[in-house]
Parts: sequence; structure tokens; C-alpha cells
Amino acid sequence: MYKYVPTFTDYIIQEQRNANHATGSFTNLMAQIENSAKIIASHVKASGLVDILGKTGETNTFGEEVQKLDEFTNKLLVDTLISSGEVYAVISEEMEQPVYAPKEHAGNYIVYFDPLDGSSNIDTNSPIGTIFSIYKKEGDTLLQPGKNQIAAGYIIYGSSVMFVYTFGHGVNGFTLDPAVGSFLLSHPNMQMPKKGKIYSINEAYYNRLDKGIQEYITAIKDQDGMRARFVGSLVADMHRTFIKGGVFLYPADKKQPEGKLRLMLEVNPFAFLAEQAGGKAISNLASPLDIIPTSIHQRASIVMGSSENVDEYLSYIK
Repeated sequence: MYKYVPTFTDYIIQEQRNANHATGSFTNLMAQIENSAKIIASHVKASGLVDILGKTGETNTFGEEVQKLDEFTNKLLVDTLISSGEVYAVISEEMEQPVYAPKEHAGNYIVYFDPLDGSSNIDTNSPIGTIFSIYKKEGDTLLQPGKNQIAAGYIIYGSSVMFVYTFGHGVNGFTLDPAVGSFLLSHPNMQMPKKGKIYSINEAYYNRLDKGIQEYITAIKDQDGMRARFVGSLVADMHRTFIKGGVFLYPADKKQPEGKLRLMLEVNPFAFLAEQAGGKAISNLASPLDIIPTSIHQRASIVMGSSENVDEYLSYIK
């Protein structure tokens, strides 16, 4: 028997209908991100063949210039978003400066994105992903606190391709059906378990961490069933945390006193998603979504995941 499953497009259109004074601009913007994700997913699957068919700067057997995957992804997203007519500016993890849309073609949204998070894992065929965060333009500034995000999400390119997204009304996950070329609603109303058995941190940095964090890590190792998992791709590690629960930690340390991850490009979108999925996110004992940013590439510490796991972490830090 046929069962109707909403596509990502269906879902976004319904969101538009439910929003007051909607003009369709946001729907168009999300459609551009969705289409880009499908193209990126196709190239990710062919990344091994690219190495065979030609090196960067050469042409492959199809007469196309072969680019590094992260460079291709960045250019695709910048060009697609700027040409959409919906954005005022885009800011990428791959670029030092923002790219502004031409004044005659500028829209009302600011999009931050990491085009290919975990790209160093491409050679080992590990999961990688795209992260995005959307703000409504307010004056000429690009710097707004994370609580001003109107949407955030990520696309994970793994054994399947998933598009996980929040508009501030919960989190929904869509899985790409390659047979029809559509993202189908596969994980409605995603809720992070209140407590999980997985902790995710780069323990190679243990000796650089503050004493309280070291004590926390030592303590949870002795808990029954607790286990460590760390891919080294924020998208992959946090996607697992959304599904199975637990805690992800990338705190500040002696070498990186401000933290490693970028506030606007990585921390804020995942903090928004985590809170919308019933979890918690902490940066220096406060919500990162309240931080007033001072630069587009500002860095921040982050601990996020299941609410009970984050509370346990805080009991050691306080």
C-alpha cells in the first residue's frame, strides 16, 4: 500500500504557509541549499574516481577541470547562494572575507556555512558534511548572536545522505532517495535522548585541558557502559549524538584558550539544533547563542549533547 512521505520541498512549503507574512524568499533559499546538497552528494560519491581521472588543475576524460572537493563545494555554494537573489552576504569557513551579493541583486538573508566539514577525512572515506546557519539581515552588520538564527542545519554524506534542519520549531531529518532524487522525511521531530553512553572528544589533547575537564573524563570512563567515539568530523560526531545521545566536547585548552571551533560557522548552528532537539549546549558555562560575536571567524569552546550528560559535565566544572 502506498504511504505518503513528505519531501523536504513539501515540508518547507508547509512551513511557509504557516508563517505570517511569508513571501517565498526563504523557501527559495532553502531550495537552493537543498539542490546544492544533492550536487555535493554526487561529487562526494565520485571523489575516489576523481583521483583516478585527473589531478587538480588538469582535465578529466570528460574534458572537465578537476578541482579539490572542498574547493568545488565552496564555489558551488557561494555561486548558488549569491545568484539566488535571496542573500545579502555569505560567509564560508573556506574564505577569510565575506562575499556580498551585488546591490541590485541582494536579498535579506545572511548565510554562514562550512562547505565540507571533516574534509581531511575524504581520503579515508569517512563521513563528512555541510553545515549552514541563516540570519535575517539587520542593517549592514554580519555579526549577530546565535539566538538570532532563523534556521540552521547540516547535510551528512555517509552511508546515506541526510539533511537535518531546524526552523526553530524542532528538528527534522530527511534522507535522500537516489532513485527519485528527493529528500524524504525519515526522522520527524528528532529528539536527543536525555542521557547517552557515548562521549566524544579528542583525548590526544588531554594534558592540555583544565583540571576539572580532566577529572570529568576520568570519572565517566569508569561508568558502566560508557564508551568513547570520535570521528574528527563535527557533523559525523554530532549526528551520532543526535541519534544515540551522549556528549560532544571541544573545550578550550592551554594551546587554544579561545577554543578551536568557529562560533558562527560551527558552534552556533549545532547549539541551535541541539537545543531544538531537547539537548543542551554550553560555552564557558553559558549558552553560546548569547555570545555577541566580534568577528566572523571568532572561535569558541563548546560542550553539547544530551541534557543529563551536559549537566554532569557542569557539575565537575563548577
